[in-house]
Amino acid sequence: MVDLKGRWALVTGAGRGIGRLAAGFLAERGCNIIAQGRKKEHCQELVEELRALGVEAYAVEAEFTDMDSVAAMLAEIDHVGTEVDVILNNAGMQVAYRTEYLKTPAEDYAKSFSINTVAPMMICYHFLPGMIRKGFGRIVNTTSGIALEPEQAGYSASKAALNKVTVDLGSKLQGTDVMINLTDPGWCRTDLGGPHAPNDPKSALPGVVVGAFVDDRKSGRFFNAGLLYDMGLEEAVARAEEIESPY
Repeated sequence: MVDLKGRWALVTGAGRGIGRLAAGFLAERGCNIIAQGRKKEHCQELVEELRALGVEAYAVEAEFTDMDSVAAMLAEIDHVGTEVDVILNNAGMQVAYRTEYLKTPAEDYAKSFSINTVAPMMICYHFLPGMIRKGFGRIVNTTSGIALEPEQAGYSASKAALNKVTVDLGSKLQGTDVMINLTDPGWCRTDLGGPHAPNDPKSALPGVVVGAFVDDRKSGRFFNAGLLYDMGLEEAVARAEEIESPY
């Protein structure tokens, strides 16, 4: 299992829900945190909590429907001089539930793909060269197990696309200490999942972060957080490393 003490992790959607929990989980293990929110002030309370744990932390902002905003966030991180070792692409949006799904508007797809596919991949592409150069990196892209629901077509299609590009990109990293994998936190009571979801957000841990700690040079895998719930981190990582890559 990888020791992330002193490493830097970028956690998107860190201001609330699973992203906030994941940032705290990493910080408790000595990982420094860049906390992304739509506005920096959404993450300031979290940043203070993380610093109280004895790690370094700061907030950045980006609106994931605006690629100029994403680019500005990445430029800010570069300007600070932070070398990002871990990325948790946690931020996402379910834009609508269309009961009359045959009337799904094109905007559902455009917005969903921007937030759930394009923005996280732009983040991956930006930091991967540095990870490859120094010979270490961990990327965890958050996906969804939603299936057979045309009512959520924009969201599910954007996550399916994220799955595809993650697995394909992982094939180029296989056998290296730069690893990219997927995680599904399950249906949790967050702003995205809604108040009637069956699972507490805490049930997503440690599953949503195991991809940051695996140490077997395998990419392109799918980690179902629900199957790792209530495990210690070492046990969860060992279970995750039993999952084979798709190549």
